[in-house]
Amino acid sequence: MPTGTGADLEELLTRGDLTPVGRISGSSNGALLCVVGDPADEVLVIHKPEATERRLWDYPDGTLVARERAAFLVSEAGGFGVVPPTVLRDGPLGPGSVQLWVGPVTGEEEPLVDVVAPDEVPDGWYVVLEGESTLGKPVVVAHCAEPALRTVAVLDAALNNSDRKGSHLLRDGDVVRGCDHGVSLGVEPKLRTVLWGWAGEPVPDADLARLERLAVALATDLPDALEPLLTPDEVEALRRRVAALLRLRRHPGPRGGWPAIPWPAL
Repeated sequence: MPTGTGADLEELLTRGDLTPVGRISGSSNGALLCVVGDPADEVLVIHKPEATERRLWDYPDGTLVARERAAFLVSEAGGFGVVPPTVLRDGPLGPGSVQLWVGPVTGEEEPLVDVVAPDEVPDGWYVVLEGESTLGKPVVVAHCAEPALRTVAVLDAALNNSDRKGSHLLRDGDVVRGCDHGVSLGVEPKLRTVLWGWAGEPVPDADLARLERLAVALATDLPDALEPLLTPDEVEALRRRVAALLRLRRHPGPRGGWPAIPWPAL
C-alpha cells in the first residue's frame, strides 16, 4: 500500500497504469482485478467497465459506475470511511470505475453476516431472516453487532442502498468497508439490506455526528461534486434522507411493498 494522503491514493488510482491480473468470478458486470502503481509496491484494484453494465429499469439515468463514485464521495464527506477509494477513469475495457481492493484475494474471512442453524447463532448477533436450507432444514440469516458494521447500516440508509449483501461487507483493520454501490442513491425508497438488526434503535452519537457532517457538506460543496454523477432529483433525495435520519435519530425499518432483503443475501 503506498504511503501518503487519501488524495495521493486517488491520484494513483486515477493516473497509474492498470494491468489486469484476473476477472472477478460471479460478477454480473465483467469486473476485472487489476494492479496499479510501482511494480515493487503494487496496489490491487477492481475495474468495473461501463460498457459491461447490466442496466436496470429502475435506474434509468446515468451509469452504475457513476453511483459507485458518488457513494465514495458521500462516505468521505460524512467521515464514514466505509466505501473504498473509488475513481472514474479509462481502463482495459474502456471507461469505468476503479476501486481499491479490500481484503484477501483468496480464502475466506471471518463473516460479518452468516447463514446458520437457529441454535448456532453467535452470542450477540441479530437474526434478520428465517428460512429453510435446500435440504429443508431451518436456517437463519444473522449479522454481528460490531459498531463498525452499524456505521455501514447508517450510511446505507442515507445512500438508499438496495443491494447490501453479506458478501459486500469487508473487514479492513478496525473498520468495515462496503462495496458495490451501483444500485444506490435512487429517489424512491428502496433500502434493501441484510443489516436490519438495528431497525428502530437510536442511531449512535458517533454516527449522528457523521450524518451532521454530511448534512453540512450537502448544504455547501458536495452537490457540485455529485452533479456529474447523479440527477438533481437524486441529490435532493439524498439531502432529504439525511435530514430525516437526523430528525428521527433512529435506524429505519423495512417498508411494505419493497423486498427488505436482497436475493441472494450472501
